[in-house]
Parts: sequence; structure tokens; C-alpha cells
Amino acid sequence: MKSIRMKRTVIPELLDSDSGTATDIAGCLADLRMFNRWFGGAATTCGLVREIVRRTGKTELSLLDVAGASGDVPTWVARALGRDGVRVDFVVLDRSPVHLNGTRRSVAGDALALPFRDGSFDLVSSSLFTHHLEPSEIVRFINESLRVARVAAVVNDLRRTRAHLALTYAGFALYRSRITRHDAPASVRRAYTVDEMRDLLEGSRAAAVEIRNHYLCRMGAIAWR
Repeated sequence: MKSIRMKRTVIPELLDSDSGTATDIAGCLADLRMFNRWFGGAATTCGLVREIVRRTGKTELSLLDVAGASGDVPTWVARALGRDGVRVDFVVLDRSPVHLNGTRRSVAGDALALPFRDGSFDLVSSSLFTHHLEPSEIVRFINESLRVARVAAVVNDLRRTRAHLALTYAGFALYRSRITRHDAPASVRRAYTVDEMRDLLEGSRAAAVEIRNHYLCRMGAIAWR
């Protein structure tokens, strides 16, 4: 059944400004780890990286995960790909040292001005990040990612649909933090459709763009350098 088109609405998210107590923030980050583990987040990025491995034949990859907080997604990717005989070394970047919370090989920095030299990593990935950006910022972020990447930039994010919005409200009993109860529906309202994201990525410096739907209202994209 085709979903009814929902207009994108920008609602500020509380975690973006750390508007809460330390307990609120920690609970929200735990909720994000839950989403990634059980509701398509880690699996989407794993699938995208596996596709890149299949295309390139690489058995070792360096990866920068942007806005990665506690680093659960790249950790999951490294373990999953390791079972396939592919070594993934990663660095996590986040705007807030509080979000990183001692994550191994982490850097606090600006996603729109990555503090790395050209071609520092094979891949630059992000999960649940691009919906925080306005269209021009997404293009800027992808261009910056492609500057730092040798192979591709990987985008894993939400799809904006009414069904997805309803799911965020249905899951309220699962959320540990009041921040999540605000930010989860806000994230869906400000997310992009696959067509919108494709148009934005094709407006970047990417040589080619591939994007498709993934499990439980996720989209996954590869912007090839």
C-alpha cells in the first residue's frame, strides 16, 4: 500500500542541544543503540558496507563514522564484516565529547568541516544524521565526506512516512528517556523521502549514487567517489 505523502517539518530535537539532564541524555543514547540493534540501523549500514566490499574486493577497510555517538553502529559493522574475513578499522566523530563517552578511537568535531586530510579513510558513514540537516547542508556534508573518503560515503537514515510516524508513537513504552519521546517523532517529521535524498545526493560531487529502501522505514545510500 502506497504511503500518503507527509510534508517535511523541522522541529528542533532536544539531543541536538543536549537539553536535559545527564540521565536524560544517557537514556536517549541507550534508546538510539536499541533502535540500531533491533530496528534496522546497524543492519542497514552492514548491508551497505558489504555491498561496497563486494564491488571493490577489499578485505581491509578504514571507516569514519560521523555523528556516531557511542560507536555502536561501526562496532556492529566491524564484528559482522570480521566474520566474513573483512577487517574494518573505524574512527567515530561526534560534535559532543559527552556523546562519545570514552568511545575507542573517537574525535569531537564538526561534520560539515571534517578535521581530516583528503582521502584519510576508505569510507565515511553516517546513521540517523542527515535528517538533522537542511538540504544545502546535506550536499555540503556529502561533499565533505567524499573529500575525506577514498571510495564512498554511506548514508543510513529514516524515511518520512505517516506509518513511520505512527510507529514512533507506538513505541513510547520502550523509550527510556523523555528526550527520545520528543525526538523520535520529530526525527520522522524532519526526515527525507528516498526521492528527495536521491536528488540531494545527485547534486553533490558523487560520481554515482545508489539508494534504496531498507528494513522498517530506513533508507540506505552509497555516494561513490
